[in-house]
Amino acid sequence: MKLTTFLVVALLTQFSAMAQEFKNPVEYLSFINKEQDNISKSTWKYTQAVAHSKSARKVDATRKQLIKSIEVANAKIGALKEGYKGDVEYKNQVLEYFDVCKKNLNEEYDKIINMQEVAEQSYDAMEAYLMTRDLINQKLVSENEKANNAFKSFALKYNITLNEGDSDLGKKIKISNEVFDYHTALYLIFFKANFTDINLSKAIEKKDLSAIQQNSNTLIQYADEGLEKIKTVAPYDKDASILNATKKALEYYKKEVQQYVPTVVNFLMFNDKFENAKKTIESKSQKDITKDEIDNYNGMIKQVIKDIDTFNKVSNANVQEKNTIINSWDATGENFINNHVPMN
Repeated sequence: MKLTTFLVVALLTQFSAMAQEFKNPVEYLSFINKEQDNISKSTWKYTQAVAHSKSARKVDATRKQLIKSIEVANAKIGALKEGYKGDVEYKNQVLEYFDVCKKNLNEEYDKIINMQEVAEQSYDAMEAYLMTRDLINQKLVSENEKANNAFKSFALKYNITLNEGDSDLGKKIKISNEVFDYHTALYLIFFKANFTDINLSKAIEKKDLSAIQQNSNTLIQYADEGLEKIKTVAPYDKDASILNATKKALEYYKKEVQQYVPTVVNFLMFNDKFENAKKTIESKSQKDITKDEIDNYNGMIKQVIKDIDTFNKVSNANVQEKNTIINSWDATGENFINNHVPMN
C-alpha cells in the first residue's frame, strides 16, 4: 500500500515538474492535445465497436479500456496546476471533457446494458434504448467539440498556426453519430411494424381470432404510418438502400394482413365449425345420427383435409417471404453502417 502511494506521488511530481519545462505555448498545447487526441482515438474505437455489435456487453472491454485511458490522461493534465503561465482555460476544458466522458461511460453504460436486454419486449423499450444509446454518443461528440474549440482558442490566443487535419477524427466521430441517427430513425419504423407482426404470429399460433383481428388492424395502421413517414426521408448521402428496405418491409406487412391473414381466419373459423360438428356427432348414439349429418360431416372432413394442405402451403410461403424481408433489412442496415461509418 505504501509503495502504491509512493508511485502515485512520484508520478504526480513528475507531471508537475513537466509543467515547469514548457518553454513556449506550442509545447504546452502539444502536450495537452496529445492526451486529448489519445482519448478521442479511444472514443473512436469505442464508437466503432458499438457500430459493429448488437450486444452492449460485447463492447464492454473497449469501454473499460477507454475509461483507463481517460484516467491516465486526466492525471497527467490535472497535474498541470498552473496551466501555461497561469492560463488554465484550455486545460480545464479538456479535464471537463474527460470527466463527462468517464461519467457517461461508467453510469450511462449500465443503463444501456439493462435497457438493451429488454429492448425487444416492446416498441417503447426499443425506442428508449436506442435514444439513450445515441444520446450518450452525442454527448461524447459535444464535449469533444468543446475541447477542440478550446484547443483552437488557445492556439489563436498565442498565434499558433494549426494543421486543419488535426480535427479529422472529431469529424469522423460526428459523421458516425449522424449515421447512427439515420439508421435508428428507420429501424424504429421497421421495428414498430415488425414487433406487431410478432404479436400477430403469436395470436395465430394460439388461434385467438380476436387478437388476430386486433393485431392485424394495428399492423396495417403502423405500416401505413411508416410508409407516410419515409416519404419525407431523403436518402443518406445518395444511399437509399435502407430507405428502400424499410419500404419493402412495410409493403410486405400490408400484403400479409390483406392476403395471408384472411386465409388464416377462414381456415380457423372453418376448423372451429368442423370441431363443433365433430363433437355433435360424437355426442350422439349411432342410431340417432341422420344420413344428412353423416354426409355433411364427411364433406367437412374432405374440406378440412384440403384446407390444411392449402393453409400449410400459404403459411410456408408467407414465412419464407417474411424471413427474406427481415434478413434483408438486417443485412442492409449492417451494410449501411459499414459503408458510412468511417473505418479509420
